[in-house]
Amino acid sequence: MQNYKEFLRFQHKVSVFLFYFTIFGSVENTSLGKLQFNLHFRSLIRNFAPQMKKIIYNKYDKSKIGALPRVLFEGRVVVVLTEHEAEKAVRYLLSQPILGLDTETRPSFKKGQMHQVALLQVSSYEVCFLFRLNHLGLSPSVKRLLEDTQVPKIGLSLRDDLNSLHRLGDFTAGSFVDLQSRVSEVGVEDMSLQKLYANFFGQRISKREQLSNWEADILSDKQKLYAATDAWSCIMLYEELLRLEQTGDYELINVEKDDEASTAA
Repeated sequence: MQNYKEFLRFQHKVSVFLFYFTIFGSVENTSLGKLQFNLHFRSLIRNFAPQMKKIIYNKYDKSKIGALPRVLFEGRVVVVLTEHEAEKAVRYLLSQPILGLDTETRPSFKKGQMHQVALLQVSSYEVCFLFRLNHLGLSPSVKRLLEDTQVPKIGLSLRDDLNSLHRLGDFTAGSFVDLQSRVSEVGVEDMSLQKLYANFFGQRISKREQLSNWEADILSDKQKLYAATDAWSCIMLYEELLRLEQTGDYELINVEKDDEASTAA
């Protein structure tokens, strides 16, 4: 009897999937349709087979990150240098259901010296555009992207990013979602992208290129991949957060301060 009930549940899920495919497949050109279909499809695939709840920690042990497999963006990376290129990039990006966003600034090693934000990286699921702001500035197309209110743009510590961008010119921030304000809803206290990705996916985001020269004449392949991975991973984290919030399919392990200290030692 139990197996028969499981079969009926599976049959129902397949029927629901086919229904959503019919509905959302016909509205694939709308951002809402794409995002809803993608989230529902992923949820159904995960639920077809029985699985244990995901274990996440309120505080992830940083010492464990080095042993994790590295994750990298596997899509296309496009460098944007001119307003003409920016216009085409923004047209594509604003046709997507969701975007990941981050910025990079040339590090300063002298007290009191600060540099302007040099790079704005914005990623869809498949393509990441690297807007070289030290060449573009806050161009009309970049401003249009930042002011858009229709496509959610996911980032981490967005207050700092937006403040840096505001130093280039005036704009009214559109639709942005800060992961730091969302992870606390499932009990996670960590705020760094590296710790969050390790916690939720068991994979390592390398930060080796973080302090490289983002105003270099030509960005290295390592810099490009680093920047694209940071932006794209924000989408992955946000969608996983939505899934966990909707399904409750997780178990939170609270690490006490004493435990954390002894682990670090």
